[in-house]
Amino acid sequence: MDGWYVDDRCINCDVARQLAPELIAETDGRSRILRPPRDAAETRRLHAAVFACPTRSIRPATGRPDRTLDPFPMPLDETVLLCGHNSPHTAGANSYLLLRPSGTAMMIDTPRWSPDLAVRYAASAPVTDVLLTHRDHAAHGRRYADRFGARLWIHEGDLDAAPDADQVIRGLDPVEIGEGVTARPLPGHTRGSVLYLADDRYCFSGDSFYWSRTTGDLEVTHSVTWYSIEELARSLARTAAELRFEWLLPGHGDRRHLPADEMSRRLHALADRARGLRPRPIDFGAVRW
Repeated sequence: MDGWYVDDRCINCDVARQLAPELIAETDGRSRILRPPRDAAETRRLHAAVFACPTRSIRPATGRPDRTLDPFPMPLDETVLLCGHNSPHTAGANSYLLLRPSGTAMMIDTPRWSPDLAVRYAASAPVTDVLLTHRDHAAHGRRYADRFGARLWIHEGDLDAAPDADQVIRGLDPVEIGEGVTARPLPGHTRGSVLYLADDRYCFSGDSFYWSRTTGDLEVTHSVTWYSIEELARSLARTAAELRFEWLLPGHGDRRHLPADEMSRRLHALADRARGLRPRPIDFGAVRW
């Protein structure tokens, strides 16, 4: 496709397809290029996919993408930026910067580690906190926190993944951790999974639930639940009525912006569906991205 290709390191994490769905699709458990970009806007979206891909598998014919087209951190709106540069050590999870009215920022989960990237992220705003949603995304948390002079957060259920965390969330009760930001423990995907809610508008859901382009709805990663799908169902039933947000911003799976009432309706429906789920073998290929 005009020289663009996906090499055999692809892990089918869906990151690139989220950023350029009209140019990249899934075939036989990996991404493939559908067609070359037709204009400057599509070229920018394809390069966003290039610089987010955790395995750097999306390549032009020259093998060298245009670094001047690296858009990250990339604003999703006036408050949240997508970090890009996803890490292979977090299975390619997305990470975010949450800007605060005070002029500071929080990092939710972590991109790949790079001193140059740390400088770039800190240029958006001084980062005061690095918030880990669960153990799978703990890689690089300490390094970023130390570089920023920030506090590292994790739930006690996953503390062994970040034993040097500065702040430990305990139990199941919501905890206010900063201006307009609340941690909501949601055990299920892992024992220590947490949602971070900001401003009654943003939900950083980790791997607890995501937006599926396949089903056009909120979904849980049933086939990639490490701790307990029944516990995740109980967590959703316990918290669905209390969660208010417009933006769903997961670690894996697609993002979505909907009116808060619509999100609430879909979250209640997801909680109802989850009650009927039972454990199944881990199978990354069964996720309906």
